[in-house]
Amino acid sequence: MPRLRLRRNAPFEVVTLGEMIGSAEEMALVNPNAKFPLDPLEWQEKWLNEPDDKSFYLVDADGSDVGFFALRVGIGPEVRHLTYAFVVPEARGGAGEQMAGLVIEAARSLEALTVTLKCETDNLPALNAYRSAGFATLSERGGMATMKLDLG
Repeated sequence: MPRLRLRRNAPFEVVTLGEMIGSAEEMALVNPNAKFPLDPLEWQEKWLNEPDDKSFYLVDADGSDVGFFALRVGIGPEVRHLTYAFVVPEARGGAGEQMAGLVIEAARSLEALTVTLKCETDNLPALNAYRSAGFATLSERGGMATMKLDLG
């Protein structure tokens, strides 16, 4: 898998994300409560509506957007919570580890000291990518793992 890089997103620009999500099943991976096809107004009003939400695209060597994630303010401004993580199917297979590293890079750029996330326990590639990046599992309930990484 070629190296991916981050592209910081303009606030509330999700048209590109909508273009990446090709099915209702993929939308459910990103946000099981959102409509398919992606409605930019819905996302602006419901899903990325906090002023401190920051989102990023993953860009491949050809300059194509191949992934997306958002970092929300967690318990305090020094905590960021990973949400809406998605990688297009053709870029999967190695992109997870890179994305985990880029999430950490993005969180540090926002001066976070801690990153938290939730991941489905049956999504072994994602769980392994987060564990390889240093995230620790805090709990597992209802098929979801809550994970944390202190950036110190």
